[in-house]
Amino acid sequence: MKLAWFDAGSGASGDMTLAALVDAGFSFEALAALPARLGLAGVTIERSDVRRGAFRACRIDVRVEGAQPHRHLKDVRAILDRAGLPPVALKRAHAAFTRLGEAEAQVHGTSLEQVHFHEVGAADALVDIAGACLALTELGVTQVHAGPLAVGSGTVRAEHGVLPVPAPATARLLALAKAPIDLAPLEGERLTPTGAALLTTWVEDWAAPPPFRVTAQGVGAGGRDPADRPNVLRVFLGETEAPATRRDVVVLETALDDASPQVLAHVAARLLEEGARDTYTTAIGMKKGRPGVLLTVLCDPADADRLAAFLFAQTPTIGLRRTRAERLELPREPAVVHLPEGDIVLKVVLLPDGSRRARPEYESLAALARESGRSLDALAAEALRAFDAIPRS
Repeated sequence: MKLAWFDAGSGASGDMTLAALVDAGFSFEALAALPARLGLAGVTIERSDVRRGAFRACRIDVRVEGAQPHRHLKDVRAILDRAGLPPVALKRAHAAFTRLGEAEAQVHGTSLEQVHFHEVGAADALVDIAGACLALTELGVTQVHAGPLAVGSGTVRAEHGVLPVPAPATARLLALAKAPIDLAPLEGERLTPTGAALLTTWVEDWAAPPPFRVTAQGVGAGGRDPADRPNVLRVFLGETEAPATRRDVVVLETALDDASPQVLAHVAARLLEEGARDTYTTAIGMKKGRPGVLLTVLCDPADADRLAAFLFAQTPTIGLRRTRAERLELPREPAVVHLPEGDIVLKVVLLPDGSRRARPEYESLAALARESGRSLDALAAEALRAFDAIPRS
């Protein structure tokens, strides 16, 4: 299993996160091609080596010509969906922007659909978030850890005027994720909303990572060079043969006999976008002989209240059952195999005996089946043969 550990003792921003991952091995050529994939005209990306204190660090600058429109979340999602990102990277990017939108909506007292993405909806933020999620995916990282996040001090000037540090959206993201923070009195804003959105979306457990073998490291530079502490974000990439992990989850259930199949399908898809770990339906018999559906949602404890409120708003339910459970999870990682018709993304799990089991991702398989005209079964079998042929170290 491949993991990443971020040392954010000097803070983090979107461009610092992206720069650290480029420095750790993500292809700059792939990053430079991203604005065109996102359909962002007049946007270019530059890479340079700079010094921040005693560190040589990678600096990524996103250059934007012309003014950027204020975008809603639906606009951002449409841009991401058109970019042809790998399914894992697309899911991560959607999750980061959704989390950021929720924080902005709560800060400004509006709904997720109505919130305007100002700085964070601009072209540079789109490149930072989409690029960082693509980089994490291409580097094969399946588990992310981070130390306490330095937030800085003082004030910062933003679209809404002068704001205290951490900015309100950043503070809300930290609270939602129950993330540990470093309150060292560092000069200025050190943790931006974009950097906070990425790390609080990626990091599932703020505990120290399991022992791992370091395979690469990267150092990303911030735009300023203050004297109090080197303005860098470090990332360490590594491998571990960790056994199945135990994770606390909350199970939300509701029995419905008055929801249409269209509503149920819509709600199930939205729940996954909103951060649920899994959701499924079961046919049941209800009172008065009515056929019904049991809707079950698995989520992290921190997301339970929010997803329960979503269910009350989006379904006819008037009551939910909520229980805590323990989930055993095998380490997993994505892999890509190259077929004559195109690429297939696979989900690979590490079994307790050290062997690996691979299964093609449905979205990747279905897309290639539509393009090539071949059957799902034929492509799946060929993808697994290609995976089995990959040399193992």
